[in-house]
Amino acid sequence: MRVQTMAAVFGAALVAAAAGAAIAFDPRTAAEVAAGLEAHSVCSAVFVQGVDGEATHREMVRMLTGPAGALLRHEVDEAGRGVDASFAGLAHARADFTPGYGCRLRNAANTPLPPAPAPVPPPVDDFAPSQQVTTNDPALAAAIDRVFAERPGAPVKQVKAVVVVKDGHVVAERYAPGFGVRTPLISYSVAKSFTNAFLAVLMRQGRLSVTQPVGASEWAAAGDARGKLTVEDLLRMQSGLDAREDDSATSPVAQMEFVSHAAADMAGFAARHPAKQPPGQRFEYTSANTIILDRLLGRTVGGGPSEFRAFAQRELFAPLHMSNVTMEFDGAGTFVGSTWVYAPARDFARFGQLFLNDGVAPDGRRVLPEGWVAWSRRSTLGSPYGAGFWTNDGPDPMAAQRVANGFPKDGFYASGNLGQRIYIVPSQRLVVVRFGYSAPPAFGIADDIALIKAAIAATA
Repeated sequence: MRVQTMAAVFGAALVAAAAGAAIAFDPRTAAEVAAGLEAHSVCSAVFVQGVDGEATHREMVRMLTGPAGALLRHEVDEAGRGVDASFAGLAHARADFTPGYGCRLRNAANTPLPPAPAPVPPPVDDFAPSQQVTTNDPALAAAIDRVFAERPGAPVKQVKAVVVVKDGHVVAERYAPGFGVRTPLISYSVAKSFTNAFLAVLMRQGRLSVTQPVGASEWAAAGDARGKLTVEDLLRMQSGLDAREDDSATSPVAQMEFVSHAAADMAGFAARHPAKQPPGQRFEYTSANTIILDRLLGRTVGGGPSEFRAFAQRELFAPLHMSNVTMEFDGAGTFVGSTWVYAPARDFARFGQLFLNDGVAPDGRRVLPEGWVAWSRRSTLGSPYGAGFWTNDGPDPMAAQRVANGFPKDGFYASGNLGQRIYIVPSQRLVVVRFGYSAPPAFGIADDIALIKAAIAATA
């Protein structure tokens, strides 16, 4: 995800607005995206994660907006459980928190969310003790030090959590001040891997197929080529839809997520974009594909957000012993499985364990169809992406470089903006979780791979 572009476009929008310049994009749209980003990010930090909103503005939002972020303002409404934000007096946004369903931007078209689900008590933890696990291996400890260390002149990393799991047990972990074993972390596009898992559950149940047409109502007209798009086309990012995700402040995906009228129905907004080429010809990453699949998920499960949340708890979270997960929903009640799942680092590691174990839960229950994991990590059109996961499979030079640096060929990973990652190495029975608010262009991945290499050596 190209954070540099978003920061640059925010800056350009600010200059243009101040000068009244006529440019190729609308500075008001950039301002609306900035205000929506601030409102949603701080709301989720305060009310979902329980972390400091000012620190989130400073470390995460300002990372995304660049110098123009200095013109963002927010106010936390504790009594009303929401956050009001503004950008340079050009745009305002409000994000509201609903217990059990996280935050979403306020819009008159939003459908009401149901009552909060009953709290899920933490299970008996067979994964790790309640306290933080430290390692006695000096090389592994040094590798974790490297992941967290800020170096003068280097891009900041602002790492919040690292968990290393070998053979189903935590062997090392570390958290930044203000974060801990139970602190929920923002997923960003790690959520796409959850969409993969929910689709897989429904396929195991015989309710969906990767080869079936998605059947979006926006594509129902006779002769609309988009009507032939399959679940696989969208999951593998080969749909050909013209809905770019470059993290500029006016890109379709930025508007979908942070402008309230688009966020009122993200899947509808995404599906209205035209096709620019036939499916299966080019890999092009965009969250628009995923949110359209999330609407299909919701319609297949039925019953709205409460039933989808119950489905997720019953079919995925409970079998994996994940007990502190928040999934956010848009104004139409669609799970935002492109971007917003919150869970503690250990729960993200539990999710990684499911894919390490070929879709089988700790109690031996099959959650994902047999062969699904191998299919998911298979390279799409020679790219470093599979189906909801980035992969070392295939001929891509980026994948080859990761392998050369110590991340084995069978490795694959869930990845989100600013360096949210779940690394999975089946041949080594290893899962490594790393979450933070890191700077582009690489979001600290070289240090992560050094940690993977050290973890393999330490646990051999």
